[in-house]
Amino acid sequence: MVTLPRIVVAAPATGQGKTTVATGLMAALVAAGHVVSGHKVGPDYIDPGYHALACGRPGRNLDPHLVGESLVAPLLLHGAAVPAPADVAVIEGVMGLYDGRIGGDGFSSTAHVARLTRTPVVLVVDISRSSRSIGAVVHGMATWDPTIEVAGVILNQAGSQRHADEVRSSISLPVLGVIPRNPDIATPSRHLGLVTAAERGESEAVVARLAEVMTEHVDLDAVLEIARSAPALDATAWSPSEQVRRVAGEERVGVSRRPETPRPVIAVAAGRAFTFHYAETTELLEAAGCEVVPFDPAVDARLPDGTAGLYLGGGFPEVHATDLTDNLALRMEIREAVADGLPTVAECAGLLYLCRTLDGVPMAGAIEADAAMNARLTLRYPVAEGVADTLLTRAGEQVTGHEFHRTQVAPTAGSVAGWAIDGHAVGFASETLHASYLHTHWAGHPQLAARFAAAVHERHHRG
Repeated sequence: MVTLPRIVVAAPATGQGKTTVATGLMAALVAAGHVVSGHKVGPDYIDPGYHALACGRPGRNLDPHLVGESLVAPLLLHGAAVPAPADVAVIEGVMGLYDGRIGGDGFSSTAHVARLTRTPVVLVVDISRSSRSIGAVVHGMATWDPTIEVAGVILNQAGSQRHADEVRSSISLPVLGVIPRNPDIATPSRHLGLVTAAERGESEAVVARLAEVMTEHVDLDAVLEIARSAPALDATAWSPSEQVRRVAGEERVGVSRRPETPRPVIAVAAGRAFTFHYAETTELLEAAGCEVVPFDPAVDARLPDGTAGLYLGGGFPEVHATDLTDNLALRMEIREAVADGLPTVAECAGLLYLCRTLDGVPMAGAIEADAAMNARLTLRYPVAEGVADTLLTRAGEQVTGHEFHRTQVAPTAGSVAGWAIDGHAVGFASETLHASYLHTHWAGHPQLAARFAAAVHERHHRG
């Protein structure tokens, strides 16, 4: 049994201020001298970037769809243990408390994760357009599912003290804080959600301001008391090294080698255009004997020395297309390296970067396809199937993932597709390449990391 003080920050619906309050609570608790680990329910990459700024350690995701129910508590414990044991974990929810995968009866909802981790819930409610009716909303949220403990409420966007008192009088649960209306701390939005922390120049100042607001208006001691009421967890922390050893044996791939000097380098796209990948991805690759080296495709003139593998994750390359295309030398190097068989994984933004063009602007040209923005948002939580044996996939093997984009590539698939989703071939793949819109969480599918690492080791030893 493992004791970990923890809370889930949830809301009746999206847009109530969960990210503002959760990030602010993390930062305020850190400022008060606590070691805090930040977690996000669902696949979202953006909020964990703000959590990382607030906590000074990687933000983590907890998603039963992506990793399976059995790994949610172990991943929570892992995130709370590295790089140092946390005093308290703050888990930010997604959408409304009970909203999950469409048609899934709340699967992957905030409530689902709270149940799997036996974590009490602090409910954030925007009261700007109501008063005593808030009491009915809170009562419904707290009693609708008896397996979920709503332990306290934070009132957000209060118009005045009188307004807040009227709302407070309608609520039977402890009110932990009242946050006044403050447009100065609102987070800016974009076509896919928040602006990433890496792109927002004043992000650190915003997080510091959120800490001040929470310290002033929220009873942090009461929040901690709720967190400490969470029961011990009957789970063992997830271990990337154990996962690599297990999968390497099952896959019979050579990733469990002795430490090498130098270790094979995997270049991971970073910077303002490529901000999205799960922390566990890096940890699995490092556990598989690789050295993960970040580089910025918008700035760096060449790949890191000794690159034997390339990982291009998610982000917003359409916003930074000019900088990416102006870096001609790196674009050409990547095109030639992919053509030469450099093991390459690209997800969403990475796929766009490897295309010939993005909205008519030249990209790397490593894939015979063109990408463009369109009006339709693709947002889904699919199960994908491998259509062939490729760098990552095995024919017939199924994985879970998510897509979130407003672009489309043409053609949608290469001669060898990356995946079949809902009967349609999508993505581009070979023995050394896998590029598609699908984001996968490799903690839930560690065989993908093992196969990629094995190919990188092979490339490294060939020189």
